Amino acid sequence: MAAIVDAVAEAHPDREALLFRDRRLTWATLAERTSRLANVLHDGGVGIRGTFGEGPRHSSVHDHVALYLHNGNEYLEGMIGSWKARAASFNVNYRYVSEELEYLLTDSAARAVIYHECFAPVLEPVLEGMGNPPGMLLQVADGSGHPVEDSCVGAVDYEEALAAAAPELPGELAGCLSGDDLYLCYTGGTTGMPKGAMWRQEDFLIAALGVRRRDGSAYSSLGELVARARGTVRALPAPPLMHGAAHWNALSAWAAGGTVIIQDHPGHFDAADVLDAAERHAATSLLVVGDPMARPLLEELERTPRELPALRHLLSGGAVLSPTTKERILEHLEGVTIVDVLGSTESGRQAVAQARSGSEPAGEFRPESSAVVLDEALLRVLPPDDSSVGWLAQSGRVPLGYLGDPEKSRRTFPCIDGVRYSVPGDRARWRPDGSVELLGRDSVCINTGGEKVFAEEVETAIKTHPAVLDAVVCGRPSERWGSEVVAIVSLREAAGSGEVADGELRETVGRHLAGYKVPKAIIRVDEVLRAPSGKADYRWARDLAEGAVATP
Repeated sequence: MAAIVDAVAEAHPDREALLFRDRRLTWATLAERTSRLANVLHDGGVGIRGTFGEGPRHSSVHDHVALYLHNGNEYLEGMIGSWKARAASFNVNYRYVSEELEYLLTDSAARAVIYHECFAPVLEPVLEGMGNPPGMLLQVADGSGHPVEDSCVGAVDYEEALAAAAPELPGELAGCLSGDDLYLCYTGGTTGMPKGAMWRQEDFLIAALGVRRRDGSAYSSLGELVARARGTVRALPAPPLMHGAAHWNALSAWAAGGTVIIQDHPGHFDAADVLDAAERHAATSLLVVGDPMARPLLEELERTPRELPALRHLLSGGAVLSPTTKERILEHLEGVTIVDVLGSTESGRQAVAQARSGSEPAGEFRPESSAVVLDEALLRVLPPDDSSVGWLAQSGRVPLGYLGDPEKSRRTFPCIDGVRYSVPGDRARWRPDGSVELLGRDSVCINTGGEKVFAEEVETAIKTHPAVLDAVVCGRPSERWGSEVVAIVSLREAAGSGEVADGELRETVGRHLAGYKVPKAIIRVDEVLRAPSGKADYRWARDLAEGAVATP
């Protein structure tokens, strides 16, 4: 990806690469700034430590750079600059509390952190408590009142570091990028703790970003790719760039020689702000996370219509985009094509459902040629005329595995008849018309507003309250969030049901986990129903949660 950036910059130096507030980065400026960042990292000893393939699939030969940032040019610069330095950047969920952040930095063995100054109060004590903390800290100013001189020990101002660095790569970095260099993306997934999915960049570009010819074949050369990079795409990824879908959308636009647009106030989702940026910068595509983002955008359009003649595609991924919402989108944005993408960090794009004005907003996902359905036992590929329920899987170019975790790597990326597959955990079956019917995750993962929440980690957190005897956590449908987290708890006899307020239980969870994992509702029962084996009965829990009145 870094080689593509430099090649496009050489061919089209004055073309717009990124627009954010009053910043207009041309391709030439982007190439120079990312080279300066690469020099900063390289001079600090951050880079590559070995030769690809010399260790197991779940190992990395790169140093890792944590991106602890809101959306902005620094986020994408951090990705490209790290790759130019032969390091691998990775995403940090900025909603994590200290326990989660420490786990992530430790699991990744992060050597550097690029962070917004507003996160310094969380980051500083985490670093002080780590046995082997990252050695390089680059702080991005945001005016939140935590200047670098009063921030984390050893931190350096991001812009000052870039200004002092050389604008061109040294000889030992120039021209040595490889398709084997890693793309690393952490996902909460369905196992509770974040996992770092590792791709070869060549596989990632083709299978996840779709950097290939229209017939699906790979480009023969970088020159052919740049010749086709017409620069007509002006993409606005509305979700946080810490999510794979958002930075995939941005990188795809750059691979096409286009422009990335960042909304003015990325610290939280503001529908008016997103639409204003789309109108002001003539966005041609807008990425959302299903209904949780699409519905507020529609409500804002109904209150204050915008002129969006350039908008051609509304993309969605990460959460359900309901048929009703699709219909409303097409009513308000005539001429727009809705592209609903099914995929995951572990698989890339697996299937797509498209809808446009004048046609029925189809909900059927048409699979990519690399998508398959595996049988229940993960022993064979089901043919399209077999409607048995199985596992949606991806073949061909798939990740190498999870960083430092051989067991989870074997489970998610099994080998069947000599072919490696990616099986993220979605249940599916073939429809008679050749489309895929997605049945959902087999696990108890809750997708709330595009964020993944694993039930057991919330259960563990709420049980730390001394009054809680038992708890089970599940999701239930929510018009606003797609699903919302619900905790079903039983209290100890010494603690009367009315003596412990719901707010106190939520505060307990919030001390251990990010805010979006805190239950939206708490239901009290005399006893949490469990199977004889001791496992929670999640079907009972969901039935109970869906039949209860939501807490205001």
